[in-house]
Amino acid sequence: SDPGEHSFWKLVTLPKVGLIAFVIISLSSCFGFLEPILSLFILEKFNLPAGYVGLVFLGLALSYTISSPLFGLLSDRMPNLRKWFLVLGNLITAGCYMLLGPVPFLHIKSQLWLMVLVLVINGVSAGMSIIPTFPETLSCAYENGFEEGVSTLGLVSGLTSAMWSVGAFMGPMLGGFLYEKIGFEWAAAIQGLWALI
Repeated sequence: SDPGEHSFWKLVTLPKVGLIAFVIISLSSCFGFLEPILSLFILEKFNLPAGYVGLVFLGLALSYTISSPLFGLLSDRMPNLRKWFLVLGNLITAGCYMLLGPVPFLHIKSQLWLMVLVLVINGVSAGMSIIPTFPETLSCAYENGFEEGVSTLGLVSGLTSAMWSVGAFMGPMLGGFLYEKIGFEWAAAIQGLWALI
């Protein structure tokens, strides 16, 4: 297909693609928030040695690694489930970020086992909501007149990568600012609201 005819801007201005792009930014921002700030919170709150902090992060990474192929397979075999994966995954992600601190109005004491459990669930919910974004954006492009081919795949891949990078930039910046101003518990809850929107 002619790149001038089906441009990046035409793809970005499709409402459904814009919504999926926001989902990608919010999820990337959530991950970006965790990387620099969660380790500080764990060291401060639980006085764990640095090596054990890495093991806490393993809960998120391992559950995402295991769940992603499963959700990819389901997404390919049952495309009608993609929208539900996106919605349910984002709702669970928002709940996880509320419980990560946990947010003070829940009156739940912060415990290491709860944090690890929440990170494991967050890894599964991330697999549920991140994996379907690419095929859903691609099918939306095809539905709106983009021809099947390498150029459309490149446009969708470029959009996905660009939105992920925007979120990866925003997450640590916003998270660091909120962490300094209002503490980890509220900062995590606010970060989780991104996924809820």
